[in-house]
Amino acid sequence: MPKILIIEDDAAFCQMLQKFLTKNGFDVDTSFTAEDAKIKFKATAYNLVLTDLRLPNYDGLELLSEILAINPKTQVIVMTGYAAVGTAVNAMKKGAYDYISKPFTPDEILMQINSALSEKKQVHAVPEAPKPTAKNNTASQGLSSGVVTGSSEASKKLQEYIKLVAPTDMSVLITGESGTGKEVTAKAIHDNSQRKGYSFVAVDCGAIPKEIATSEFFGHIKGSFTGAVEDKIGHFEAANRGTLFLDEIGNLSYENQIQLLRALQERKIKRVGSTKEIPVDVRIITATNEDLTAAVEKGTFREDLYHRINEFSVEIPSLEDRFEDLLLFADYFLAKANKALNKNIKGFSEEVLDIFKQYHWPGNLRELQNVIKRAVLLSTGDYVAKEALPKEVFKVKEIIADIEDFSKADYEKEQIVKALKKSNFNKSKAAKLLQITRKTLYNKINLYNLDL
Repeated sequence: MPKILIIEDDAAFCQMLQKFLTKNGFDVDTSFTAEDAKIKFKATAYNLVLTDLRLPNYDGLELLSEILAINPKTQVIVMTGYAAVGTAVNAMKKGAYDYISKPFTPDEILMQINSALSEKKQVHAVPEAPKPTAKNNTASQGLSSGVVTGSSEASKKLQEYIKLVAPTDMSVLITGESGTGKEVTAKAIHDNSQRKGYSFVAVDCGAIPKEIATSEFFGHIKGSFTGAVEDKIGHFEAANRGTLFLDEIGNLSYENQIQLLRALQERKIKRVGSTKEIPVDVRIITATNEDLTAAVEKGTFREDLYHRINEFSVEIPSLEDRFEDLLLFADYFLAKANKALNKNIKGFSEEVLDIFKQYHWPGNLRELQNVIKRAVLLSTGDYVAKEALPKEVFKVKEIIADIEDFSKADYEKEQIVKALKKSNFNKSKAAKLLQITRKTLYNKINLYNLDL
């Protein structure tokens, strides 16, 4: 029976959720404060923690890090009534499996929990020894391991870069906004390389506490430190002859950067507590949504490591930059959600498609996938209807409004001019302020002959 810890200061809600999950076959404990939660977590091995991000006198993100430092294998789902994409992304960068916005339905949280418990946590799981495997079929694996080829110019350029660099052994630095599918691209490079028959090991550097990073990367021998109850191979050994993907590499501590650089230069590693050098042959692919050149200038990221990992760089376009692929991705995620939830939703209503086109998708492909999966779960008819969408998607500014003193066109022009001035005539920033695509903004500027 899976053990779950709920951390929630709303006692009534917490107890109601505990009762529901207990009825569904889970062994559930509750904590109303972070302090009590840490005591229970140290005493009990929980399979999953369900925690609120807003706790009295405690930072929920800090608590998340402390939980994973104690037991990195625990899956964590964060609850938030604030539904900020940025907060959710930060939580996931720190190691959370996913987030869920309040209020949520019982079926929604049950689906999230079952999904988290059924998925092996790659980042902190004990890796298996490398061995040849059959060629992976990634066409139907979704954001975690598959690629949808778009028809936009940005998508075509991305595919060209993948095909160009994949057959080489060059290290690749992947950049782009959160949720654009950096791990997808890394996996595509691996699957099109000569290393495709060996392991692809993905590591979220942002989710590894610096105190255990050396053991995670290089492994340890039994008795080398408190808690080392058996020998363990690290990610480098697990990826031998294959590909090691280091996501959010900018989050590594300076000390860990030095250790990583040494391993890349010497192609040898030592397990913690051992004097034996182990040769490793790995291809390194890294990713970040930070500006590493700025980090190098500030001295927080080593310049020699930056050049070592950046033999070839690939920038993943945001969903806004390949907006013409939106419906292609939507259909793909719909099919994926149907399969996962054992449903047969045929498509989206016209109203939903219009909403999708108006929304600017700050969370990129990850947000689109999550919205569609939730909508498929809540849909009862043949098509996804407006009522099945989360409220965040409706937070779109209405540029064309019925205002007494202005015609619709006049009002729209005024809003565009205001946004352009506010953004210092940066059209990308102005489009985001207006919550429309850049393509739409350019069309409006041409429509109204705005000579700016």
